[in-house]
Amino acid sequence: PDKLYENNKNELVSILHLEEIIKKPVRQLSLGERMKCELVASLLHDPKILFLDEPTIGLDAVSKVTVRNFIKEINKKKNVTIILTTHDMKDIESLAKRLIIIGKGKKLYDGDIKDIKEKYTKNKIVEIFFSDLKTLPNIKNTKIVSKEKDVVRILIDTKKISVSSITLEYSKVCEIKDVNIIEKGIDDIIYDLYQDLEL
Repeated sequence: PDKLYENNKNELVSILHLEEIIKKPVRQLSLGERMKCELVASLLHDPKILFLDEPTIGLDAVSKVTVRNFIKEINKKKNVTIILTTHDMKDIESLAKRLIIIGKGKKLYDGDIKDIKEKYTKNKIVEIFFSDLKTLPNIKNTKIVSKEKDVVRILIDTKKISVSSITLEYSKVCEIKDVNIIEKGIDDIIYDLYQDLEL
C-alpha cells in the first residue's frame, strides 16, 4: 500500500542518510551508495525474512560499518530475520548469533557462535607488559611464547588456568603496566574446524 511504502521509504532513507543520494541516477552512485539503496529497496514491503549475499563485499571501511549497523538496527526495529551468506568474518562476528558452516556440500556446523569459539579457543595468549621483572614465575599449564625487554607472551589453556591467576603470579615478581589477551579470530576457528574434518 502507498502509505506503508511512503512510511518505510522515509524511515529507511532517514536511517541511512540517503536524502540526497536517492535523487541521483544509479550510474552516478558509488558501490557503497548503491548497496545502501538496494537495502532500502529490499525492505520497502516489510519482509519477514531478508536474504543478503555478501552485503559488504567491495565496500570501504566506513560503508561496511554503516551497512552492518543498519542491518543490526533493522533486525531489532522491524524484527526481520536476516540470512546472511558471506566470507567476510567481520560480518559474521558483527551480525550473526547463529552460524551455519557448509563445506563440500555438507553442513559442518550449526549453532551459536559463542559455542564454536569456546570449543576452538581453549588456548589464549596473555601479553604482560611489565617493569622490573627479576625472574619468570613457573606456572603450570602455561608456556612462555616469547620474552622481550618489557613484555612476556604466555600461552595458556583456559580450561585449566585463568588469566587472573597468571596476572596474580606475575604481580608478585614485577610491576604490571598492562595486560593484553589475544584470542583466535573466527577465521582461525573455521580453519581449525575444516582441519578437524579433513576438508
